[in-house]
Amino acid sequence: MYRNTYAEINIDNLQNNVKQIIKKYPEYDYYFGVVKGNAYGHSDKICKYLVESGINYFAISSLEEAISLRNGGVKIPILCLEPIDLKYIEKCIENNITITVHDYEYFKELEKIDIKSPLKVHIKIDSGLCRLGLYDKDQVKEVVEGLMKKENVQVEGIFTHFATDGVYDVSWDNQYKRFIELTSEIDLTKIPIIHLGRSQTLLNHEKISFANGIRLGIIMYGYNTSPRPLPNDFINRLRKIKREWYNKKHHISKTTIDNKIDVKTAFSLYSEVMQTKKIKKGSFVGYGRIYEANEDIYVSIIPIGYADGFSTRNKGREIVINNKRYPLIGAINMGMVIAKVDETVKQGDKVTLIGEQIPMLEAARYMGTSVYEGSCMINDWVPRVLVKDGKIIEIDEKK
Repeated sequence: MYRNTYAEINIDNLQNNVKQIIKKYPEYDYYFGVVKGNAYGHSDKICKYLVESGINYFAISSLEEAISLRNGGVKIPILCLEPIDLKYIEKCIENNITITVHDYEYFKELEKIDIKSPLKVHIKIDSGLCRLGLYDKDQVKEVVEGLMKKENVQVEGIFTHFATDGVYDVSWDNQYKRFIELTSEIDLTKIPIIHLGRSQTLLNHEKISFANGIRLGIIMYGYNTSPRPLPNDFINRLRKIKREWYNKKHHISKTTIDNKIDVKTAFSLYSEVMQTKKIKKGSFVGYGRIYEANEDIYVSIIPIGYADGFSTRNKGREIVINNKRYPLIGAINMGMVIAKVDETVKQGDKVTLIGEQIPMLEAARYMGTSVYEGSCMINDWVPRVLVKDGKIIEIDEKK
């Protein structure tokens, strides 16, 4: 690393998260680790440690991501959740990459290909998200039966994706019913892997009896975004009344109350002070002269900016130096930010931009976004420093 700006990834927390999830929800045979988007910004180098903890299938978005995992030494199955151009089908076979069949026309094109070596496929059902997937019952039947008859093709799985966690709306129930309807003319017992749920549906709903796989996304990285009991008992009672009212009015299926789980975030973002200086009252700070010092103040310049994925929406939020919070002032620059500090802050001091003292959830809310986007915002060329037992075990520097 030539610049002391980096993301630190706590492998102990990641491994503990996976173990805690499997311990609490042991009924599944397949635990898919969703590692698309460079593992939600954590680096795909974490995959071998996830396997050690119990992940036995990976899910990604693109062939590029899948090949990167294989080149990194991943041996377990990999499912590409998005369709892969069929001209690369041999590449999938060579690398044991499971493809998703999401569309009738895609199926018809696949039917025409002479497949000479085993290829695993999962069939995507659009049960109501209105994104990828088959949404016609007759087509579902034809696709499943057609692929089961095709030489060297194994229909290994079938899945859908829920739009919400289904706590305060009918979406989960409607999508579940729609999945049952769309698959009613096929024999699901002949398909080895059925995976419907994701992190939040796992926490809020009883296990679907015939599902034996679960996709672990944001929860694996330490973020439980489900409504959870709060210290304020009055608010908890109001939530309970609201949930019971929704259940009664909309006939929502029973949701679980105990969605507590001991997961911890693994992503922290650090930098250091390049310079600290005292500026005079009336000075303007940064581009556009948008911040005027109303007294003599100290400022520190920190080497991170929007070119690193540190969004301009961070303008004005706080960071931590030497266990004390300081506000960012002026504009977020391409490669630098400026903080209003005090005389105790020196060149070389460590800066926490995201971490235990500035949680990702706080930063995401300040930017008006989610932890999903927040975790993926920092560009891949910002090094990921993997730490286990307090020691650096690997550094992922994208060239």
